[in-house]
Formats: sequence, structure tokens, C-alpha cells
Amino acid sequence: MARIAGRAWKFGDDVDTDVIIPARYLYTHDPGVLAAHCLEVADPRFPAGVRPGDVVVAGRNFGCGSSREHAPRALQACGVAAVVAASFARIFFRNAVNLGLLLVESPEAVERVQPGEYIEIDGEKGLLRLSSGETIPVRFPEGAAAEVQQAGGLVEYVRSRLAARAVPAPGAGAEGTIQGE
Repeated sequence: MARIAGRAWKFGDDVDTDVIIPARYLYTHDPGVLAAHCLEVADPRFPAGVRPGDVVVAGRNFGCGSSREHAPRALQACGVAAVVAASFARIFFRNAVNLGLLLVESPEAVERVQPGEYIEIDGEKGLLRLSSGETIPVRFPEGAAAEVQQAGGLVEYVRSRLAARAVPAPGAGAEGTIQGE
């Protein structure tokens, strides 16, 4: 798992999907439109101020509300590298994993990270480093969810699994393959 470093954008508990991307923008999958309105309800400075690699830090139940793939897609469109939260709503969690958005759980990190603070997430060590140098243990998805997330999302996960199963057809050259069982 990679190392991520960016500025923290801090939000509270129960940030719902309509706050992440308002329903009036669900007509599109255009990353530019989604990015322009992501989290604008919670912080009007966010869409213009967020930079690639930044991290959203929030309290409990992040992504609650209606099931909409647009919410994690909007965060990705802004360049958000990860969301650190005390906990995630179940449907948001699955949508984010399926799209390859990195999710990190740590109630302690949520309490300690300050808005605008530069933080690092070390996926190999399972730590979040504050700008002071202090480290806090964090949890990443496990099992199948971790495999999907690390592959970059469900589509990439399936592609890699299918590619691993591809075998040369009998008598075929390098370009001829069939799917194995």
C-alpha cells in the first residue's frame, strides 16, 4: 500500500452523501462538475482549495444517507487521496472501495488532526503521521475489500483476475488466448 501525504480537510460527524455531492449534480459523471461542487455545502472553500493528494478527515458515519456512487467519485475528482474517519456508512464504504478510494479508520486520528495540517499515511506500517512527527495507528479495509481497493477499484480488480486466468490456446501464438477455468 502506498504512502500518501497531503493537507487535511476536517469535517464533523454524519457527513451525508448529499453534503458530499448535492443531488442536483447527480445528472452527470463529469469529473469537472463533480469536483466543482464536492463538499461545497459543508465548506464553500473546499472545491476551489482542495489539491491532489489532500485528505478528508471526518468523524463518525462518514457517507451516510442515500446510496450514490457519485459521492466517492466526486472526492476522487477533486484529487482527494484518502478519507480518514472514525467510521464509515456501510453503503458509502462499499462504493468507495469499488471505486478504489482509500478509506482509513481511526477515531484517535480524527481527534488529533487539525484542519489544514499536513499529514502522511503510511499504508505499509498502518500509521498516520502528524506534522509534529507523532504517529497514530490507523486501520485499513481488510480481506476482499482490501484487495479490491489496492487494485484501484472493482473494475481493475476483475481485470487483473481475468488476466491472471488467461492461458494460451492450444497451438496459438502469443496473441491468441482463451479464458481458463
